[in-house]
This record gives sequence, structure tokens and C-alpha cells, in this order.
Amino acid sequence: MKAKDIMTRDVECISPDTPIREGAQRMKSLDVGFLPVCENDRLIGTVTDRDIVLRVVAEGKDINSSKARDIMTTEVFWCFEDQTAEEIAAHMAEKGIRRTLILNPDKRLVGVVSIGDLAQAKGKQKKAGEAMKGISEAPSSEAA
Repeated sequence: MKAKDIMTRDVECISPDTPIREGAQRMKSLDVGFLPVCENDRLIGTVTDRDIVLRVVAEGKDINSSKARDIMTTEVFWCFEDQTAEEIAAHMAEKGIRRTLILNPDKRLVGVVSIGDLAQAKGKQKKAGEAMKGISEAPSSEAA
């Protein structure tokens, strides 16, 4: 099974100039914990709910004036849509991440694969478990 078969396709990006409050509201309305940050049709980072808490709220920054570029994680982990679920799970375990962005051959964002996607893929529960084991043993990393 390939990434394109199990990925969530409706991934919304925010601009690096998106105010953090707007990004948080978008996360809430989409019921997601992270948003890719794109500029000029290219992926440049991610913002997670954890980034908002640790880099804005906990540091006492103004949520109304802070922008995505101020807190985004620029180290972005991704795979290609033609990679197998096994490759994706191994990548996620190696990087200690819970989700990875999926790019097409032109390096355009086309989806995201999460641990849940791996778990729901027929016959892939074992791979999701292995990835979760790797993630739980890895140092804390919240990059996408």
C-alpha cells in the first residue's frame, strides 16, 4: 500500500504571515493539531498546537501580533506519495514524529499521513505499532 492510498488529502496550508490566533482558530475548525506553512506554493515549515503553547503562550508573547513565521518549525519531515506504508512508518519511527507530510514528484504538498492513517490501513496495524514504539522511544520532537 502506498502513501497516496492512505493519506489524508485535504491538507490546508497557512502563510508565514498568518496571525497565530487565526492559525489556532483554523486548527480548531479543522479539528487538527498542526498546519503546514507554505510560501510561493512551497512548504517552508509547520505550526503545531504545541508550538503555540510553548512558543507563544508559555513565553507570554502576544497571540494577536505573533505570526506563523515567528514560531514555525522549519525542519519539515516529508515522504513522497509513491512510498510504501512500511517506508512511511519506518521514516516516522526514525524521526520520532506522529505525522509526515506527503509530496508529489514535483515536491508539491498533496497530503499527510498520521499514525492513525497507518493504523487504519488494512493489515498495517503492526507497522503503526512499530512506528509508535519508535516514536515513544525517540527524543521529543514535534516537527511535522
